[in-house]
Amino acid sequence: MTQSQTAAPAAPTIDFKPWPALFALVLGFFMILVDMTIVTVATPTIMDKLHASSTDVIWVTSAYMLAYAVPVLITGRLGDRFGSKYLYLAGLTVFTLASLWCGLTATVGALIIARVVQGLGASMMTPQTMAIITRIFPAHQRGSAMAVWGATAGVAMVVGPIAGGVLTDAFGWEWIFFVNVPVGVIAFAAAFKLVPSLPTHPHRFDWLGVALSGAAMFLLCFGIQEGHQHHWAGWIIAMIAGGLVLFVVFVLWQRMNKREPLVPLGLFEDRNFSVSNVAITCMGSIGASFGFPLMFYAQGVRGDNPTQAALLMFPMAIMSILLAKFVGGLTDRLHPRLITGFGFAVSLIGFLYLMYEIRPEAAVWEIAIPMVLIGIGNAFIWAPTAATANRNLPMHLAGAGAGVYNATRQVGSVLGSAAIAVLMASRLSAHHLGGGNGSPEGGANQVPAFLAHPFAQAMQQAMWLPAAAYALGFIAVMFYEKPKHEGFGGAAAAGAGH
Repeated sequence: MTQSQTAAPAAPTIDFKPWPALFALVLGFFMILVDMTIVTVATPTIMDKLHASSTDVIWVTSAYMLAYAVPVLITGRLGDRFGSKYLYLAGLTVFTLASLWCGLTATVGALIIARVVQGLGASMMTPQTMAIITRIFPAHQRGSAMAVWGATAGVAMVVGPIAGGVLTDAFGWEWIFFVNVPVGVIAFAAAFKLVPSLPTHPHRFDWLGVALSGAAMFLLCFGIQEGHQHHWAGWIIAMIAGGLVLFVVFVLWQRMNKREPLVPLGLFEDRNFSVSNVAITCMGSIGASFGFPLMFYAQGVRGDNPTQAALLMFPMAIMSILLAKFVGGLTDRLHPRLITGFGFAVSLIGFLYLMYEIRPEAAVWEIAIPMVLIGIGNAFIWAPTAATANRNLPMHLAGAGAGVYNATRQVGSVLGSAAIAVLMASRLSAHHLGGGNGSPEGGANQVPAFLAHPFAQAMQQAMWLPAAAYALGFIAVMFYEKPKHEGFGGAAAAGAGH
């Protein structure tokens, strides 16, 4: 990279209070991330109430993630062009109204369509939060601010299932969406009042890049998720192959486009940005995948109701929350390889321990111990990864960098959600526990006692997917290097004193 590309962004000169603005943004960001996992614990209930298969009901999550992932590259640029604050508010409005629509649906098809619209609203919001934070905080505070943003993502991933369980049990599955309406109104008012209007930058929009990336993602995810149900027919294989080809074409087009590509490939010349994108793709995959087999195990084998099943994740959530501030304070002082390497290692150990405990006779405390370990590890991953991703990037690429980072996280989420559907259906069929489409017997009901062991074994085997993602993430973060700008290490403390 050139010196101009790696130099630290200058501190903003706009006169306002950045921390209240951050917390206003975090409220809306937390809500849209909770909606990635809040459906997980309600999935068996939705299957029963809407008479859907396991593959169909997982599309309720996958459709949201896909609609979230595909436009997020262009929405980062739209925020730069038309104003990050106003695009955030527009996306929040779309998301909130779509949440109301989700709760009013009566068929799984209508719910999937409403979730697509909800995902579009989320895609408008997410890049703006990261880009605004990058622009409103001075260098010596940017690491801590991005740590709050990253910790929010981590906490939301585990709070979602707990909230989903409580709401589903108390009021019905529809309320996992209705609850967004009052929260959305409060978040809109807070952002309108506290978030500043920032200068805009003219951009050319790479619509061909949008089309290529969107088509590639859809073909890949649809093919992977529907493959088992259609016995990996030739047209399914063709879809997956077509998606891979289009992805290659997309990358080549980004390289050829000399005007303003959707993904400036020069971003990846910064090693830390590249490593962060690999790490967050792994975490997106984990967050979107491991809750499904865990919730089916809890409700189908243990006989837990949605609230009880969701509370199995409470130790993970509480550790992520308790450690968020402590880890945030480390991001400007310690090498990111040390922090995130520790996080991935501890999470992987905890997750392998959890898989061992996925058995019919496991007591709650036996599941709680590995959940504590996973929560500790996750706290050392989410915030430092986000803080490190954009730390070296120039200010004029804040929107592009935020868009790419969030897009890769969503790509991981979409692929993780699609792949776990395949693994669950495959393992259930292998144990003779599902119909031709891999739907588990019983839905939200407890399986007969003689099926409890093979059902638990099927869910345990499906969990090798997130375990592999933790291992890949650990390998990736070993390639982090020391951040370049003055906000890192001793300079951070010095800057804070001025």
